[in-house]
Amino acid sequence: MKRMLRSLFATLLLCTLSLGATAKEITVMISGGFKPALQKLIPQFEAKTGDTIVVVAGPSMGKTPQAIPARLARGEAADVVIMVGDALTKLSKEGWIAPGSRVELADSPIGMVVKEGDAVPAIKTNEELRATLLKAKSIAYSDSASGVYISSQLFKKLGIDEAVAQKAHKVERIPVAGEVAKGHYAVGFQQVSELLPEHGVTFVGELPADLQYITRFAGAVTAKAQHAQEGKALLAFLSAPEAQSTIHLTGMHSVAAAPRDTAQ
Repeated sequence: MKRMLRSLFATLLLCTLSLGATAKEITVMISGGFKPALQKLIPQFEAKTGDTIVVVAGPSMGKTPQAIPARLARGEAADVVIMVGDALTKLSKEGWIAPGSRVELADSPIGMVVKEGDAVPAIKTNEELRATLLKAKSIAYSDSASGVYISSQLFKKLGIDEAVAQKAHKVERIPVAGEVAKGHYAVGFQQVSELLPEHGVTFVGELPADLQYITRFAGAVTAKAQHAQEGKALLAFLSAPEAQSTIHLTGMHSVAAAPRDTAQ
């Protein structure tokens, strides 16, 4: 009996050591829009593969040191990047991405929040949104793809760009909803998937359909990835049909038929 137990223990130890030797630590640089979905899906992937995911967060673009392009430029290591589609295209053109490794992951709409407890304004139509923004004491938007659209296109489409110029403010690096929750701004715009996880705010809704701007999120393996195959497996897992229900729960949509990179 003791011999059998020793044999069983040795077998289990060997299996454990074997798994430990083959398991990989996959570093993923990711911007905020897809991050909630990734965090929900990580446990499933790790249980399935035995690999471990290390998440490094940063904007897809912008001038902050935390931005993904800045991290790569100063030599920070990453196996996978997940970010706004056209920002990923730019990285690819600059040689940071392994050719042919790009995978389309999700489409992310823009939404609006107010501080929890404040009156919830109407924004279902263009006229309602216009009136709400003109009435708002202050407006916040992000320094990423959604903010570029809000500041450079949405206000103009509504014909209020001059009227809101002095009260519309860009929030760099940190979540817009967090600043609204603190009372720093009356209303805030960002991708829905970045608004929903924040506490202290009420989600008002998505922009009206004809004013909506969809941000495509995509992922790719980096040119200098230490674990390229594992990175490809992660991207395949995140884009699989089984992942879509989780993606939808975080406020994103399944990828449309045609790729839609955002224009900055």
